[in-house]
Amino acid sequence: MASISMLRYSLPPHAPSSSPNGTTPRFRLLPQLRSTVKTPLPRPVAAAAAAGRTPPSPSFTPSISMSYNLTPATDRLISTAAYFLPLFNGLQYGRFLLAQYPVLGAALEPILPLLALYRSVPYASFVAFFALYLGVVRNPRLSRYVRFNAMQAVVLDVLLVLPLLLQRIFNPGRAGMGYKLMVMGHNAVFVFVVFCFVYSLVFCVLGRTPYLPFVAEAAGRQL
Repeated sequence: MASISMLRYSLPPHAPSSSPNGTTPRFRLLPQLRSTVKTPLPRPVAAAAAAGRTPPSPSFTPSISMSYNLTPATDRLISTAAYFLPLFNGLQYGRFLLAQYPVLGAALEPILPLLALYRSVPYASFVAFFALYLGVVRNPRLSRYVRFNAMQAVVLDVLLVLPLLLQRIFNPGRAGMGYKLMVMGHNAVFVFVVFCFVYSLVFCVLGRTPYLPFVAEAAGRQL
């Protein structure tokens, strides 16, 4: 009995033994104890807070995923062969430049056997044109990479007809200012054709898509 009375007097006078609804109240942290419990800050944030600076925002490093889309060797081979059509048909515009600088003809020696074979076939230009357009461009079984490159070669080959049409319409002759303009135009067309061929050849060998100026947009609309 004495121990019970001593325990009663040891309890705080303001702590109720039960809640009004008869249930035992749950223990809660006192405000003084709650203020002393703190979550440790990360080191960069704690250092910035101690120095009086604005803590840095958390940085997230995005995951980098690299995918390599390798072009098959057959697609690269067909695409490279397609650009020989405008090259063979555009060599005729280089007769003035090659006659003035014969050393440039040495760069064309590796393709002379192919050029001789191409010119030995009757109507080779028309046969190669329709074979490339109907057999490659309009072939849904081939990839878009091959069809786009073939279409660029076809469009470039069609554009090579325009200088000949202009020459026949205006007939500049063999002397005078008209003749000089014709020579300059032929040289410019020849340089442009060779540039497109080398540019496309390198890109096709690497498996990348070449976009020729004045040609790529027209070729893309036809697919």
